Amino acid sequence: MNATDIRAARAAAVQATMGRIRAIEASDGVTRASLAKIEALLQALARQEHLFPTAAFPPPPQGQKGANRYLLETQPDGRFALYLNALNPGNETRPHDHTTWAVVVAVEGQELNKVYRREPGRLVVDHEIMVEPGRGIAMMPDDIHSIHTTGAVPTRHLHCYGLALEQLERRMAYDENGEALPYNRNFMQPSLAPRD
Repeated sequence: MNATDIRAARAAAVQATMGRIRAIEASDGVTRASLAKIEALLQALARQEHLFPTAAFPPPPQGQKGANRYLLETQPDGRFALYLNALNPGNETRPHDHTTWAVVVAVEGQELNKVYRREPGRLVVDHEIMVEPGRGIAMMPDDIHSIHTTGAVPTRHLHCYGLALEQLERRMAYDENGEALPYNRNFMQPSLAPRD
């Protein structure tokens, strides 16, 4: 399959998946159960690894922190945004929320997600989930998590949000005392186009 065929197949698969995701939210709302259905759809998309080759979705140069964030699809109003994030091992974020639902699945690589709960005067790790091929994470708008890329290979993960990251102006990060700090859209890098 040449690059043109892969690009067309990816566009069709992404469009079909996102159409089903929009239908789930429309019929079921935003619940843990509906997000589990969305995660299952994204897992099926991620298993088509040939649609997301490293050559088209490279991470930053070796040793460089941060992510290359590739926008795959969103609606004109910014709803239902799907990205592929490519990161090198050794990245991490502060604990933060999203203010919209979020589902993350892996095409390749590992990303440890620490999920927190707020207690009086502190933020506590409630549980951890290793996002890797076959295992993802689904978060409600007020869930708090941090990410830590581990392993020996860069990650290529699909991130789906109820609203595009560029529009999340009320996201908050949290310190060890549970105090909220602005973590707004200015933190997000511009979205890139695949290189194929």
